[in-house]
Formats: sequence, C-alpha cells, structure tokens
Amino acid sequence: MTMASLTSDKEYIQLALDEAKKALGRTSPNPCVGAVIVKKGRIVATGYHERAGAPHAEIHALERAGEEAAGATLYVTLEPCNHTGRTPPCSHAVVRSGISRVVIGMLDPNPLVSGAGKKYLLDHGVEVVDGVLEKECRQINESFIKYITTGLPLVALKAGVSLDGRLNYKRGESGWITGQQSAVKVHQLRNYYDAILVGRTTVAIDNPSLTTRLSDGSGRDPVRVILDSHLSLPDTAKIFHQQSESFTWLFCNAKVDDGRIRQIEAKGARVTVVHSDKHDHLDLKEVLQCLAQEDLTSLLVEGGARIHGSFLKSTLADKAYLFYAPIFAGSGGESLISNLQINAKREAVSLTDVLYTQFGEDMLVEGKINYPISGLERSDT
Repeated sequence: MTMASLTSDKEYIQLALDEAKKALGRTSPNPCVGAVIVKKGRIVATGYHERAGAPHAEIHALERAGEEAAGATLYVTLEPCNHTGRTPPCSHAVVRSGISRVVIGMLDPNPLVSGAGKKYLLDHGVEVVDGVLEKECRQINESFIKYITTGLPLVALKAGVSLDGRLNYKRGESGWITGQQSAVKVHQLRNYYDAILVGRTTVAIDNPSLTTRLSDGSGRDPVRVILDSHLSLPDTAKIFHQQSESFTWLFCNAKVDDGRIRQIEAKGARVTVVHSDKHDHLDLKEVLQCLAQEDLTSLLVEGGARIHGSFLKSTLADKAYLFYAPIFAGSGGESLISNLQINAKREAVSLTDVLYTQFGEDMLVEGKINYPISGLERSDT
C-alpha cells in the first residue's frame, strides 16, 4: 500500500465516521456504523446504521450504489457482520455486490463476528485492509464495546463543581454552580446516553426533570434511573409527571412494602428490587446488569456525592465529565465525592486520555477513569 492510498483511506474512513455519528445515541444495543463507497476516486454512495433492527450501514450504501458497487471500494467503520441477527449478514451482501476492496476501521469485538466477516471477504477474493483510524472508530462505539465484551453498560460520571470541589453552596439545598454553556453540553450528553442515574437525595433537593432539552428540539430523553432504597420519594416529584417517550425506573431493596411498589408503578414508573448491604446501599453491579438486560448500553451518572463515591469505590465507573466553574463555593456545600477513602497517592483514582474543553467561563475535564492496581477493592455497594 502506498502512502497516497493510506492517506486517502484515512480520509474516506473519516467520512464514514461522520456518517456513523449521525446516529449517536440511537442504535443501542447495536454499534454506530458508517459506510462510504468509492469508485475511481469518486464517492458513489454513503450510508449509516440508523437504529437497531434497521438495515446496517453497508446495506444502505450498497443499495444506493446499485451497479456502481462492482469493482468499487467500501469504507466502513466496523467489520461487516457475518451472522444472521435481526438482519442478514452484511459480508455476504458485500461479496454479491461485486465490491473488490473493503477498508475497515476496526474489527468487531462481538464474539459472533470477531474476524469472521473479514475472513469471509478474504475467502471470496475481496481485498481487505483493517485498523484505519481504529482509535477514532473505537471511541464512537465505546459503549457498545463495553456492553458486548462485559455485559454491562458504559458508566460515565458527570458533575458541575466549583474550584473547591463543591456541588452546591449549602448542603441539602439546590444551588447552580456552572454556566449556561455547560448546561447545553450536558443536554447534548443526555441526548447520546441511553440512561441517566441519580440518587434519591438529588431528586429530593433539586427535583430535576432528567430530560433532554436542546434548542432545536431534536433531543431524545434517556431512561431516568433513580436509586431509592426505601421508595421514599414524594409522589409530587417531577420524575413521576413527565411528558416523555422514555420511562422512569426506580431501584429499591427488599424491605420495601409491596403496596408502596404498586403505588409507584401506578404512576407509570418501573420498580425493580435489588440486593443491598447492611447500610441499605443498593448493589450497583446488579443495577447495571438490569439496565443491560434492557439493551441500555450507556449510563450517565449525575450524582450526588455518595452515588459518585460508590461507583468509584466499586470500580464500576469508566469515564468522567467534570465541569469546573471559576468560583469558590465555600465549605458549606456538598463535596463532589463521599463514601470513598483514599489514604495515599498510590491509591488515588485518576483520569487518563484527558481532554480540556472550555464552555463559556467553565472548563470541562473529560477522561477515562484509571483505578490503582491496589487500594480499591472491586465490591458492590
């Protein structure tokens, strides 16, 4: 492969990535995939996977290319599937179309595919190149990769905090820390994540709607997940009175009376009983398993402090979005994290692959969560 062809391969995979991003947050439990078909230096068709159960990106592109697919190159962000699920195998359709070359961004981590699509193409005389812009292709499908390899959703912690690490100005009271531009970004995140989670205390203090509100009206609401061990939230909470296509899902422990569960369910919410420890802290891994069983592959955890600490303590959080406002809120507010004891730097949880993005006067610190080799124990809380 010449340097010129490598450069053009990257350019076309980038175009396929742009196609894939059109469906971010819309394809669970499937990945986001984009495809571009090129013949003699000309783009003849594009396509992307719009939602689970719909035709895959390659099929959309092949149908639009028609007879021009013969002898062309297919650029696709993810390895074409080679099994029959909700749709027929894409690798077979590629071969039938006469495509002569396929450039793949990343191989599919799904055990049902896992190189089988690439092998089928090679066995049928199609030239295959893979690993082009692999990092970028993996990034847009980080939730799918986590889900398909572990059976759990990707978990991201999100918070708006002051420079001294406070979520509000006075414990037990609502208090806005970050600015409007950060709020817009938060709603964009909600638009991409399958579910959003908060604890009972956050609902009691802020009475949030936990919906997505974008100025162009294009947002979709995530599933609203509330951890409420005793189902003690007031019936007047906004989460029980939403005009939303998504539902509210409460998790409690086995001590809750069946009558109270029926009261909550009568409001249209779902209630699931999970195990808890002696302090009535719910089993977070069991909660995540329940979400995954509903094909929810990504979860945005918006707090509060004990919830954040519990996810870190149990090593179940994968990444973080921390919006820092250039203010000091003082010692009266709630800390970003509680319920997490760190005794030395070697035990500290850190962020890697860190990105810094400014939103108005605020700074978003975003990164993958890195747990120490020793110090934290993998345990449910």
